[in-house]
Amino acid sequence: MRIGSLVLENPLVLAPMSGVTDLPFRVLCRRFGAGLVCGEMISDQALLHHNRRTELLLRIDPSERPVALQLFGNDPEAMARAARLIQEAGPDLIDLNFGCPVPKVVKNGAGAALLRDLPRARAIVAAVVEAVDLPVTVKMRAGWDEGSIAAPELAAACAEAGAAAVTVHARTRAQFYTGRADWNVIRAVKEAVGIPVIGNGDVRSAEDALRMMDETGCDGVAIGRGALGNPWIFTQTLRALAGEAWTPPARAERFAVLREHFLAEIAFLGEERGVKEMRKHLGWYLRGLPGAAHLRDELNTLTDPAEILAVLEDYEGYLAQRASFSERKGEGRPTERD
Repeated sequence: MRIGSLVLENPLVLAPMSGVTDLPFRVLCRRFGAGLVCGEMISDQALLHHNRRTELLLRIDPSERPVALQLFGNDPEAMARAARLIQEAGPDLIDLNFGCPVPKVVKNGAGAALLRDLPRARAIVAAVVEAVDLPVTVKMRAGWDEGSIAAPELAAACAEAGAAAVTVHARTRAQFYTGRADWNVIRAVKEAVGIPVIGNGDVRSAEDALRMMDETGCDGVAIGRGALGNPWIFTQTLRALAGEAWTPPARAERFAVLREHFLAEIAFLGEERGVKEMRKHLGWYLRGLPGAAHLRDELNTLTDPAEILAVLEDYEGYLAQRASFSERKGEGRPTERD
């Protein structure tokens, strides 16, 4: 898939998720097959005022390329100035957020608010495209609510203003993250524009990704919540695209990646913040395993990285013993969850 001057090796994208797609997680997802990874959304005002925490969001590792950094705001001139600062950080493209449903973003006229102000949205795209030398893309929602589906018209306006691609999360702002994504909107956007269209919403498996591409004609698929605790979804989907079989990772690999991710967060953020940020990831990695709820409760009380790793090691040993006992009792091969 080509986005402006950027050629991706495959059409799978790690969707930007606030509080999730930081550098360590992006590196993992890229390694497991994502063709493009996207960072957390960055406020234009925070950038222009040199907020120290925001500047951490600009950090890029060579191993994660190609990488997009995402910007949000509501003023074309401010967005253009902030985009120039993002360009200095060295991403491969800049993505504009026209879909965030969070009230504190929307009340300032940014994110999903731009679904109801297409002239301003178009002006923002045009200003940013003029300000930088990188491809500029836009992520949007289907519309404000079911009665105002704006994505096809907004996508056309963005394309006219110079956007190199659009990503469509096929839920409305009113839905937030509930209900079903309406993939018909993705198909309508694909029919409305000549630039690449990336579909997003309700992709939890390789089968979902292939079905989305087949039903909508989209050029690529952005995977968000389906990748939480499961960076292997990109490998699985690439194998499915190639018509190849895929074997889920064994328990040892899952825990090795979990530990790698944990240590990378500690190195990136420091012990205190790294432990706090990793708690949600630990829950996602452990989801569905025997006794996972109790284990999560225990892990959420711990602050010492060494102690957390020791608890995880003990739990992995428990799973191994459980699987071994099942085999001895003649209950068949252990399941993936074991």
